[in-house]
Amino acid sequence: MIGVFKQKNPANIIVLLVFGILIKLPIFMHPHVPVSRTADGVLFDAILRFLQPTGSTSPFIYPLLAFSLLFLQAFVLTRFINTQRMMNRPNYLPGMAYLLITSLLPEWNYFSAPLIINSILLLVLSGLFRIYNQPNAKGTIFNIGLALGVAGFLFVSSLTFVLWIFLAMAVMRPFRLNEWLLCILGITTPFYFYAIYIFFTDKWSWDAFLPHISIGVPSLEQSAWLAASVFLLMLPFLAGGYYVQDNLRKMLINVRKGWSLLLLYLLTALLLPFVNTSDTFENWVMAMVPMAAFHACTYLYPTVRILPQILFWVTVAFVLAYQYYGPPDSGWGG
Repeated sequence: MIGVFKQKNPANIIVLLVFGILIKLPIFMHPHVPVSRTADGVLFDAILRFLQPTGSTSPFIYPLLAFSLLFLQAFVLTRFINTQRMMNRPNYLPGMAYLLITSLLPEWNYFSAPLIINSILLLVLSGLFRIYNQPNAKGTIFNIGLALGVAGFLFVSSLTFVLWIFLAMAVMRPFRLNEWLLCILGITTPFYFYAIYIFFTDKWSWDAFLPHISIGVPSLEQSAWLAASVFLLMLPFLAGGYYVQDNLRKMLINVRKGWSLLLLYLLTALLLPFVNTSDTFENWVMAMVPMAAFHACTYLYPTVRILPQILFWVTVAFVLAYQYYGPPDSGWGG
């Protein structure tokens, strides 16, 4: 299977789709109906209200939307890494890794605001990569800020990625105050129009307008299944980080900066669960995009080819065991 995804074959899109359906089959067998959370933004609440009439009679729509988002994100991540030549040859391993690691926990397969945010962050990542050595990047920088501002109306905690954007701009371009102010303008533009809307609809209040952000430590239930999931997530990541570092001297400067962006992306995403904390793992899915990129290196670079094969099949076996034999309250319906 690893050998198949190592190739840049257009038919691998179909193989990736079939692989995704098989590895995520339980989400269709046991549809999860999302409910609004306090950290969700007004835009995601509106989406849930729009879907509620259909979802009440056909809950299948929610896993279908979730899988569509996951597969689209896997494809876009693969396309980005191949287009920017982040690895030494084009392949479909990033998409395969993304679909695989998002199967390690059931919450990462739910239709949720953080899952939608992943699509927006992939667009932001592409925009941040384009501003490197771009003579006039003002339009792109404004659009990056605008995308993050919209994301804040889907999931309030996603505004934490403002930190990532400014760090990324510092890495990709010399400091220009007007560009940073333009990015801030893009971020605040959706809030400006939202303020106008709630003012003219006589719904104005500071509580309705200002995003609610709190800092805390998430309270998560510990289990052997969770420990195994974390192990299968971290071991390939650390190995992938080693292989990226080992090949760094062979990479172009823009590619090195690209890996720096992904690392900053991951570090920022790991802060998200501490902002507007919850007792579920849904928020952690925003760290899986950069995590999958490092996992892909673990599957591509080892000279001992049997090691990636063992890692892949052990992970698949664990995912299947968790889905069908895990604790009944895990969310998989086991």
